[in-house]
Amino acid sequence: MRSAMNSEADEQLLHDARNGNLEEVRELLESNRKGQTVVNIDCKGKSKSNLGWTPLHLTCYFGHGQVVKDLLMAGAAVNVQNDMGDTPLHRAAFTGRKDIVMLLLEYGADTTVINGEGQTAKDMTHDKEIKTMLEAAQRTQEIKLEEMLLAAAREGNILRLSELLNKPKPPNINCTDQMGNTPLHCAAYRGLKHCALKLLKCGADVNARNKTNQRPIDLAQQLEIKQVLQSRVVKHVLRNLQRFDGALCKSSRFFGWRVFWVVLEHGVISWYQKQADAINNTYRQGCKHLTQAVCTNAQTSLQRLNKEVSQFAGGLTKWEGAKDIDPIILQQLTEVSEASQDTYKALNNCLLLFTKQEAVRNLKLEHEQEKNKILSEALQTLATEHHELEKSLVKGTPPLHTILSEDEFYDAVSDSDSDHSLSGFETVTSSSPDGSLNLSYNQQVSMSEEKKHGGGGGGSTSNGIKKHRTSLPSPMFSRNDFSIWSILRKCIGMELSKITMPVIFNEPLSFLQRLSEYMEHTYLIHKANQCSDTVERMQCVAAFAVSAVASQWERTGKPFNPLLGETYELVREDLGFRLISEQVSHHPPVSAFHAEGINNDFVFHGSIYPKLKFWGKSVEAEPKGIITLELLKHKEAYTWTNPTCCVHNIIVGKLWIEQYGNMEITNHKTGEKCILNFKPSRLFDKELHKVEGYIQDKSKKKLCSLYGKWTECLYTTDPATFDAFKKNDKKEVEEKQVKVKQAGNAEEPDEMPLPDSESVQVIPGSTQLWRIAPRPPNSAQMYNFTNFALALNEFDKDMEGTIPKTDCRLRPDIRAMENGEIDSASEEKKRLEEKQRAARKSRSKTDEEWKTRWFRQGPNPYNGSQDWLYSGNYWDRNYSNLPDIY
Repeated sequence: MRSAMNSEADEQLLHDARNGNLEEVRELLESNRKGQTVVNIDCKGKSKSNLGWTPLHLTCYFGHGQVVKDLLMAGAAVNVQNDMGDTPLHRAAFTGRKDIVMLLLEYGADTTVINGEGQTAKDMTHDKEIKTMLEAAQRTQEIKLEEMLLAAAREGNILRLSELLNKPKPPNINCTDQMGNTPLHCAAYRGLKHCALKLLKCGADVNARNKTNQRPIDLAQQLEIKQVLQSRVVKHVLRNLQRFDGALCKSSRFFGWRVFWVVLEHGVISWYQKQADAINNTYRQGCKHLTQAVCTNAQTSLQRLNKEVSQFAGGLTKWEGAKDIDPIILQQLTEVSEASQDTYKALNNCLLLFTKQEAVRNLKLEHEQEKNKILSEALQTLATEHHELEKSLVKGTPPLHTILSEDEFYDAVSDSDSDHSLSGFETVTSSSPDGSLNLSYNQQVSMSEEKKHGGGGGGSTSNGIKKHRTSLPSPMFSRNDFSIWSILRKCIGMELSKITMPVIFNEPLSFLQRLSEYMEHTYLIHKANQCSDTVERMQCVAAFAVSAVASQWERTGKPFNPLLGETYELVREDLGFRLISEQVSHHPPVSAFHAEGINNDFVFHGSIYPKLKFWGKSVEAEPKGIITLELLKHKEAYTWTNPTCCVHNIIVGKLWIEQYGNMEITNHKTGEKCILNFKPSRLFDKELHKVEGYIQDKSKKKLCSLYGKWTECLYTTDPATFDAFKKNDKKEVEEKQVKVKQAGNAEEPDEMPLPDSESVQVIPGSTQLWRIAPRPPNSAQMYNFTNFALALNEFDKDMEGTIPKTDCRLRPDIRAMENGEIDSASEEKKRLEEKQRAARKSRSKTDEEWKTRWFRQGPNPYNGSQDWLYSGNYWDRNYSNLPDIY
């Protein structure tokens, strides 16, 4: 009822703002200020006449100046954008409202905002006075930003400096003060190394000179700063690939020469009908990959020129003895011949100079490669020594079970020659948080018992419910004789998502199948649907989000990269959902998925772009992309992004995984948020795998606290109790750390606690939201899969003729690896990659664009960020015109 009243108030405000009803607008704003009526001053219209427009947009467009002023004084967002990307300043400039434009500028309107057509407010107006006004305001804003940049460089404020340089339209990095000093001059003179490095990374000019003709290196006083600047003078800072665009004429067979907006980026030249299409990357008319471009040999052209010049000179010699040729013409021909010979000599010298320069560059490249090799070997040696130092430090500490009796310790450093090649992690199966197990889990338990007696196959049924397999056809190969570092050391500076890894480091699943493991704990979604309280629903959604990453515990094997157009479907009637996923992009690699409840009670969808970074001793995977969960019964939508995953000890030691970073879950209907912090580990710290956070309402009042470990469990309690416990716990930890430092050499600490051991101290009065259940007994031999993961690549006769030919289950390399045929898997993987490259080259020759089948790119309906959304019709089973990718 309250939500409906709020909606009516918003619609009334939109109506009054559009029509300039000043008194009515003031009454609504005053009522909202007193709390009598709740009005969203930045609400967006939903009807045809005001779709996506805020009250400020409407009143600026229709020219109601006093209403504009009242809205701005009440706190309306001056730079809010409508669905077309227009700000109120765009609308006021377009309709020529000078007084409103001036008013918006007084309240800090941004003149640099670009709308969906690639235009600023200045581009949209035809009024010269408004255009002059906007240009002056824009220059004022630019000068202000430049002054802030110079101040940040002088003060060494690296956070402010980064914030300014990371803006969509950053200030001029080579701006100058009254003395002609650039920000780099300021940082160099004061010895601010971090600021100087940031400026250099963003393209600051090391050769810029001030009014006294001094460069930054001339002002540097510290040796370290001078070395940094000197290296950049000799060798330019590495920058991102530049984007070139502009209008060019292109000839076509039927239409002749036509003007296109052409973009050259990442080795691909693309053309569009207009600039706005290029900015939004829509309606591309065609493209060419420069990998197919052909360059002619300069030496061949020079030889042809020499031949023609020689023939011309020879013919001229014959004509000199002829009497019927005019002497003036003969003189002119002689001058042309001499000029041609001079041109040939100049070009020959130029080509010779270029050839020598190329030889010098190749020599420098060899030296850099040799340096790179030495540095990589030094890095490996350093990592090994660091690992040995950590082990010796651990051996010198007393046993933790005697000092930290209440809290078990997860040892992040362990011997590399252990019987198990990976760390001992575990995940949850479908168990409900109150301890009762649903039907799916009972099935899995029975299947595990059946495996002990020799049965491991899938496809049979029990009481009409399909049973899934509990083991793979063949156990995994040992990775102890292989080193990931031996591969990565050759790939320094490369994008890790494009590196081809040997199959021994893979697990027999595609990344699309790995994504479907989000659905292992679907019972939490069903429980959220059954809750009547919004906070309880948020607790269940938070537990689902945390448990979704639990399957990565101990899973250091890399899933196979999906091929472009690859799909995967999963129907689990016992868990109440069905899922479809598709690889929608190859560069960058983007995977999209869409799951829905069998009873149409929820929708779960998202797109993931795993951004990989190599940090020397570890590899970090940042899963860019938005995850969305819709509870249809309650008409609620939740969005979040997953935390960062990191694999440690890439060079030496035992591989182990941790998750860290913040996860913010937003309920877009109520405004409630759940903010979870996945804590990073530290040596001699019990923070490993810990998750802590709270749920807050839209006024940022804490409603409850959450705590636990993403590998084990999640609890909830009231914020006051949690804060008191944390304060007391902090004191105890400090006392125990003092005891650790004071103790002498003792026994070696215990091994890492088993997954089912209690390592989370439960606060009295807490409620358990989720707890881990054990993996199958054979998990260590089966790539550390959960029961759910073991069944993902299962293929039975019922699937023949039902699933499309692009489904992951039909990939020959994954199937071969699952069967223990490593050589065959490696050959098939190489064949599929070559086939994919050939298909991409073929498309580039014919200007054919790849089109996704089941997903389309567009804005997320709840937060507006770029996303891939399900197009529908997959379950109609019409699989015609699918690509041949296997």
